[in-house]
Amino acid sequence: MIHRTIFKTAFALLMLLAAASCKKLDLAPTDRFTDATYWSSPDKAAIVLNTAYAQMFGTSTFFYNEGLSDNAYSGRGDQDGVTSISSGLADASLPRFKNEWNDRYKCIKTCNIVLENIDRVPNFQEGLKNRMKAEARVIRAFQYFQLYTWYGDVPLFDHDLSVPESQTIARSPRAQVVDFVLKELEESAALLPVNTQYPAADRGRITKGAALALKARALLYEGRWQDVVNATEPFITGNTLGTYSLFNSYEGLFLPQNEYNNEVIFDLQFVPESKTFSVFFDLVPLSVGARLNAMAPTQELVDDYVMLNGKGIKEAGSGYNENDPYVNRDPRLTNTVVYHNYKWKKPDNSLQTIYIKPGSDPNSTKLDEYVAGGVSSPTGYYTRKYYDPTSINNFNSGLNLILIRYADILLMYAEAKQALGQLTEAIWNQTIRALRVRAGFTEAEALNFNNGWTADQRTAIIRRERRAELALEGLRIFDIRRWKTAETVLNGWVHGAKYGEPTVDNGYIRVNQRSFDPAKHYLWAIPRDERNLNKNLSQNNSW
Repeated sequence: MIHRTIFKTAFALLMLLAAASCKKLDLAPTDRFTDATYWSSPDKAAIVLNTAYAQMFGTSTFFYNEGLSDNAYSGRGDQDGVTSISSGLADASLPRFKNEWNDRYKCIKTCNIVLENIDRVPNFQEGLKNRMKAEARVIRAFQYFQLYTWYGDVPLFDHDLSVPESQTIARSPRAQVVDFVLKELEESAALLPVNTQYPAADRGRITKGAALALKARALLYEGRWQDVVNATEPFITGNTLGTYSLFNSYEGLFLPQNEYNNEVIFDLQFVPESKTFSVFFDLVPLSVGARLNAMAPTQELVDDYVMLNGKGIKEAGSGYNENDPYVNRDPRLTNTVVYHNYKWKKPDNSLQTIYIKPGSDPNSTKLDEYVAGGVSSPTGYYTRKYYDPTSINNFNSGLNLILIRYADILLMYAEAKQALGQLTEAIWNQTIRALRVRAGFTEAEALNFNNGWTADQRTAIIRRERRAELALEGLRIFDIRRWKTAETVLNGWVHGAKYGEPTVDNGYIRVNQRSFDPAKHYLWAIPRDERNLNKNLSQNNSW
């Protein structure tokens, strides 16, 4: 399989790439592995491409991006710069800003090396070569998509820069980079197979569907609603882009035995025992083996899960009971967040009760009980989604991490149709109802379309559905930035469960205060070290 190939063959090349690259921006010309003596076989070309796959996205970033949003709080140290950014204290020297920039350009460099040298390979079957070129172009486009989403204007180039070029290149207008990304994804999709055409050994490679789903996401972030409809509709109404559908279990979607199911459009590849991640060592309850809690879901996230009748907890007739807050809630809450008296399913399918409320644990250790300033969760919640029950040795997991899935296609389609004033009962049934049925909703009030909803109500429902469906998958920060709601939800106190001072915020824990300046924080700072090396790199406003 591709994930085994990537991580068993790419390490040596990564070392060569590191030795050959400029420390900053990774734009300098490459060394011996790019000359004519290296490009002697298709297998060697595949090794470089596999390196680009390995560089696509970091595991820590995948998870801790949630801490940048209102879904989670990370305050232990400054993992991935989350604490500094969330508090509004970051400056242009923050390592996260530099690492994000450098990691993206390092991967772009690898893609450019592939594209500039692959034609040197002798006796290369044309169809395979073109497919590999298309894969490299999609990976490169994904990197630029990440870059302009965080930084706005960024240097855009489609070749391996010389040292003088890397020290003088300026930032290209964001709109130009967006156009480049969309064009690359569209043209590459035409050269890629659909998911059912890949043999088992190539599962995990970029498909036609992956390229066009990423294009849909890029269009979504631009608010180009009709284009979003045009990009997502073929996934829903036919199979020309591949065979995709909702997996039959929301919980099962994130379990290792169900990898490569038809909901997965593109994911990050891992290998049990060979290429793993251990992030969950610091996310799950301490009583099941965690070391401490480094990031915890917030009360704000928990509050946004609706009741089984489809109503928000503050709506009249919802049936919400503040003294028993986790009963009759959206079933996805239980598959995502660990709360007090949660029944934790262990690898042998036995259940362990998680005691979080202070004074509730009958055991002497009281590991998971909320204690202000302790090593347990600062919010009174822990993470469940993506827990791998087969993981051993400090939660080392080889579970693939999904970058985009069919549920997101449905949500993008529904949001675009609503923005165009075209959300009908039929579209609701194809999208929001389908997601809720899969989640486990059965009450008609939660499943049926209501013609009496206002446009604002429909928009709010779709946004809430998107949050519940995709929670803790690293996408929330991008949604609140494109909706321009970050300035509202990322200002003020982060809250935890109702274990705090009763006279303050009705007893909900005040975890930490956040600050988001809309005049500054919708774009990140261009890293200070990059600007010291290249005086042509301008800075974003207020940084």
